[in-house]
This record gives sequence, C-alpha cells and structure tokens, in this order.
Amino acid sequence: MNVLVNELRVECETGLTVAALLSRLEQDKPGVALALNQQILPRTQWADHSLQEGDALLLFQVIAGG
Repeated sequence: MNVLVNELRVECETGLTVAALLSRLEQDKPGVALALNQQILPRTQWADHSLQEGDALLLFQVIAGG
C-alpha cells in the first residue's frame, strides 16, 4: 500500500499504524505533530489509527511562541 508523507510516496504494509510508520521513519520525536488527510490527529491516537491506501500525512514541528 502507498501513503504520502510530506508529499513523498512511502510504501508500507496494509494495517500499519501511524505510530509504527513514524517509528520506522524515525519521526516519532517529541514536538512532532501531524495532520492526516488535512485533519490534526492527536498523538494519543497514533498507536490506534491504521493507515489506509492513499492517506496523506503532513508532519510538522510544534513551536511554542507568542
């Protein structure tokens, strides 16, 4: 199955969770947030959310400011 991560195609097996993919890509660092198909997905849901063919993930670094 194919998903997009920051507009790059990534091939992975069916049923892979968001958390497993980010771990595999070494992107499961503190301060990383993501949008899945243009919707913010809370970190608490990463381990339970299975990816689907064509899903698009946008990873970004959370920055505190004011």
